Amino acid sequence: MKKNYLIYFAIILLYMELVSCTTIVKDIDGNQYKTVLIGKQVWLKENLKTTKFNDGTEIKNVTNNDEWANLTSPAYSWYYNDETANKKTYGAFYNWYAVNSKKLCPAGWHVPSDAEWIALATYIRIDSISGGKLKEEGTSHWKIPNKYATNETGFTALPGGYRSVLGVFNSLGINGYWWSTTPYNESTILFWNLRYKYGFFYKYRSEKVCGFSVRCIQDSIHK
Repeated sequence: MKKNYLIYFAIILLYMELVSCTTIVKDIDGNQYKTVLIGKQVWLKENLKTTKFNDGTEIKNVTNNDEWANLTSPAYSWYYNDETANKKTYGAFYNWYAVNSKKLCPAGWHVPSDAEWIALATYIRIDSISGGKLKEEGTSHWKIPNKYATNETGFTALPGGYRSVLGVFNSLGINGYWWSTTPYNESTILFWNLRYKYGFFYKYRSEKVCGFSVRCIQDSIHK
């Protein structure tokens, strides 16, 4: 009986070790991302940085504000068009047309639906401070006070800001914005937001031309 108990205990420890192991995922550009298991979901721990769709097609890099504001096709940019300063830490901004291609994330991964964001929000408990469980701790990237940030989930959300309907860059260090794939109506799409001075994990809607970060989620094995 004691021997069986020890075997069972060893199996549990092995399972816990496997679950906690960090997998490295590569996009088509060769960028590497760590992953994190949160509840039954597996997420990339960083924002997407790819400049190509997963079939190798180039995504247009649009730097001009007016051109960005009038887009009806896929595009990406870096904050302030500064790849050197912002790619590694914050990833790229993508407009809705890039997200809607369904080819943005690495194979086996996808941009989360609103329902998948809701599942994450429910897992961390929907209240006025639970968003802090997703935010990176401290003020290395988040503006003071970065309220309630504990990053206990390992999601490591950063305040990458956004690109507006006018093509203007805003909110670096202040807020983070992440696309969902779910339309609110014919002209707007749902996205999720974290802020430096609150603990809420917010849901809003946006025009398709806005540039937001993308955080990929692994295709579900529980379907």
